Amino acid sequence: MIRKINAFLGLALIVLLLIHGISGAFVLIGIIPGGNQIRALLTKAMMVCFVLHGLIGIKLTIDTLKTNKKNGALYLKDNKVFWIRRISGLAMILFVLDHIVLFQGKQGDVFRLTLFGGARLITSLLLVLTVCVHVVSNIRPLMVAFGSDRFRKILIDILFVLSIVMFFCAVSFIFYYLRWNVLWRV
Repeated sequence: MIRKINAFLGLALIVLLLIHGISGAFVLIGIIPGGNQIRALLTKAMMVCFVLHGLIGIKLTIDTLKTNKKNGALYLKDNKVFWIRRISGLAMILFVLDHIVLFQGKQGDVFRLTLFGGARLITSLLLVLTVCVHVVSNIRPLMVAFGSDRFRKILIDILFVLSIVMFFCAVSFIFYYLRWNVLWRV
């Protein structure tokens, strides 16, 4: 049951993340203004899902490690995908925290970015990368949890959409970095 809940949270996170990534990219590029209340509400919902998904993931990891230790077989080196999922999830937590700190200045109802220098660009791009690694490494168990038997076809569709959105997010972070550090300084 807890794995099914985690699967629903993971799916909700993917959908909310895609919305957040696309709308955030449009804000960074300057196509739409920041401070939208609906976007803020969706971001808060995404953070609730993120925290719950992370806590459940930690619990399931601890349970798995206890079971393996009890059976006397940890298979640490042989279970690479298990560790890729856990390490990418932990890295994502750190980069999400950095991403949140990026929006710590508030003027009225609008959050303003703190200084967006080279370090912020790198951590933002690493966030995009860890999201990709985490989603790709977890997409198969997610699909199994929802009973999909057309794994290959759906996987290609999901990866196609994910790659376009993540590329768009990465380009918007780079564009914003250039806008913040080059264009505004002229």
